[in-house]
Order: sequence, then C-alpha cells, then structure tokens
Amino acid sequence: MSDHIPMRVAVVGATGFQGGATARLLAECGHRVRTLSRKPEEDRPKLPGVSVASGDLGRQEDVRQLFADATHAAVTMPLVYEAEKVMRYAQHIAKAARDSKVHRIVYNANTRVPRGTTNIAAFETRRLVETVLREGLAESGVELVVVRPPVYLDNLFSPWNGPALVDEGVLAYPLPADVPTAWISHRDLAQALYAALRADGVAGRTFDIGGAQSLTGPQLAEQFARGLGRPVRYTALEPHVFEQGLAQIVGPRTAGGVAGIYHFMASGVEPGLMAGDGGGSARELGFTAAAVDEWVTRQPWQMWSGRTAESAGTA
Repeated sequence: MSDHIPMRVAVVGATGFQGGATARLLAECGHRVRTLSRKPEEDRPKLPGVSVASGDLGRQEDVRQLFADATHAAVTMPLVYEAEKVMRYAQHIAKAARDSKVHRIVYNANTRVPRGTTNIAAFETRRLVETVLREGLAESGVELVVVRPPVYLDNLFSPWNGPALVDEGVLAYPLPADVPTAWISHRDLAQALYAALRADGVAGRTFDIGGAQSLTGPQLAEQFARGLGRPVRYTALEPHVFEQGLAQIVGPRTAGGVAGIYHFMASGVEPGLMAGDGGGSARELGFTAAAVDEWVTRQPWQMWSGRTAESAGTA
C-alpha cells in the first residue's frame, strides 16, 4: 500500500503505552486515527491528532462505533488476563471489523507465545485473541496480520529501573542472565505495526518481531554501558520480587498476569522464546529497529539521578 494514501485507523489500546506509540506514529504520518477510552478525559494521555471517544471494549456498540468508516485497525489488548472477558473483547472486535469491512487488522499480541499451551494467562489469553480473530474473520474479506514482540526497552526507562541504572550502574530485570532477548522499544514496535498495516503479501501471517540483536543479560548491560558512557552490570531479578513490586503500582491481579511471563522464562522450558529471528520479520515487513545503545543514548536518563524507586514512582 502506498504511504501517500491516508488510512482511517481504529486503534484499540491507544491509551496504553504500546497502543499509544502506534496511534501517535499513525497520526504523525498523516493518517486519521480514532480510539476508545474508559478513562475520564482529564486522565487520558496526550494523543495529538487522535480522536478519542468514551467507550468500552466490553460493549459491542462502542466497538462498532470505533470501527465505523475505518479502513484499517491496530489492536493491542489491555492488560487483562481473564479469559472470558478477553474473549468477549476479541469477539466484539471481530464482529465490528466484519460489519465495517475494514481492509486489514494488525493484532499486537503484546508478547511472544510459546509453541505449546501453558498455564500462563499472559500467553494463553493472547493466543485466545488470535484464535478468535482468525475464526471470526474467516471468509469475511478482512485481512489479519499478527505481530508478536518480545520484551520492551521502555520497561527499563522506569521508576523501578532508572535510578539504579543512573546512580549505581545496576540493570536489574526478571529474566535469567543467559536468556537471549531481542529487546525492542515501543517506538520500534509502532514502526512494525505501521509496516504490517501497509505491507503487501503478508495477510494471514504471524511475525515474531524483535530488535536489532538478541542479547543476554550481560550483553544488554554492555549496550547500556556504551549508551550511558559508564559501567553497567546486569542482575537477574527473581520473578516473585518483580511481581511484588509491580503489584504496588498496578495491583496484584495485573501484576500476577504480567509476571507469569517471567516465571515461565525462569523455568527454562523454552529459553529461545524471546530471541530474534535474524532480522527476517523486519525485512519482510520493511522496518528497521534501532540498536539498543542508540536507543539508550536518546533517553533523558538524568531525570532519574538521585531518585529512589519509591520516590520516583510517587512523584
């Protein structure tokens, strides 16, 4: 599809970090973007050029209105891990897409998905959405492309990582030190979704996208050291410690869902799950992810200097 033909894009999840990056990029590139939010207007993130309507994925009529007149859709599900609720959201999206006859949906699964089924809700609810969309859109003429990212660099530019990185040179994260991970930024994820909305010959495909390199924990620390211009060492955080800290910010249910990914990776069942594919997906979709050290260099790390994780989180 030509870059010069404006799309009308329904973006599901634009008030979250991943969906927000996608909505902003689409608007910057001159496309019409619309989303839903349950939050009061004063609590919504700033989304220049994006039309935000009050609504809920749990109400079919709200989703129908979101998709009305849309030519494309980018879907990132909220951090909800209750199978029944997630399935209902996906069914509403599939029906709205069929009824409005959008050309293509790109579904961001939030994470990679293991080959076999697991007891991890963060994986299985995302697998469920993919299944519901594929079945719900079958023979409808609506194309589906699935993008499965690994882990986000933006997780490290945060109140619970930034101060230790800047003041102590410690990079702590709940992945085993020897697990290769193709870290990607939210901005590069948005670039991948944008590419998937426009690329020819990718309908029906699933892409395990990733960053420019697969890095172990110590290799990630080396990239951060290069970007920050100071020594950095990697520490593998225990998943249960990560979960306890996250629960104070997002609540125990959501924290348990997110942490399930890291408990799984710590088990060693599928150690290559978060690794890259040698750049194959990026080449097919036509996007280029930034190197980790380049991403690090661009972030305003000084904002975390002298701040404890607790004070940074409550500022």
